[in-house]
Amino acid sequence: MIDHALGFLKDQLNASLKEAFAADGSEAEKDLVLFVDGDKMDPLSFPSGAASILLVNVEQEKTMRRADPFRGAAADNPNTPVRINPEIRLVLSVLFAARFKQYEVGLKILSGIVQFFQEHPVFRGSDAAPLPSGIKRLAVEQASLPLAAQNEIWSALRTTYHPSVLYRVSMLVIRDRAPVISPAIGEGGIFTQTEQIESGRADNGEA
Repeated sequence: MIDHALGFLKDQLNASLKEAFAADGSEAEKDLVLFVDGDKMDPLSFPSGAASILLVNVEQEKTMRRADPFRGAAADNPNTPVRINPEIRLVLSVLFAARFKQYEVGLKILSGIVQFFQEHPVFRGSDAAPLPSGIKRLAVEQASLPLAAQNEIWSALRTTYHPSVLYRVSMLVIRDRAPVISPAIGEGGIFTQTEQIESGRADNGEA
């Protein structure tokens, strides 16, 4: 899912940048936004003539969790309660780093990236740009880091600084693909979260 989300953003950026170049009377012969080469990660090497996408952090968002994260409804029947593993909501920190022989071209590309996300901070999918399967919404927000934090990132990457901008992409929801039907009401009433967990252990033969 992470690959599909970042691939979607890459494709949208490339389409926007090529359109911007065409409006200036020039033409981009190739994609200007690329993933880094997986064979050149130690030490990291950004390809020349492009703005590279690099995932620098993945964190879990917990503030929006439901009161009972182990309880949900069947996808094909909302009236059927099921026992599920809690959803995992991910927030991605994504770095865009520009490396061009002509320094000002890299700055132009970064400006185009900032402009694009300023105009499109949220993606909900459309006929023209459908979101990947399983992703209902993507929100993109620029992350402003102090110089000390930026220095830590580039030190960890073990490479020379390039003009760059960091964004937080939220939120990818990883869901349980095999929920277990678990009636919400038993002889003793509504199951609590603890009772559901214990029931699950019993179903698995645990003591």
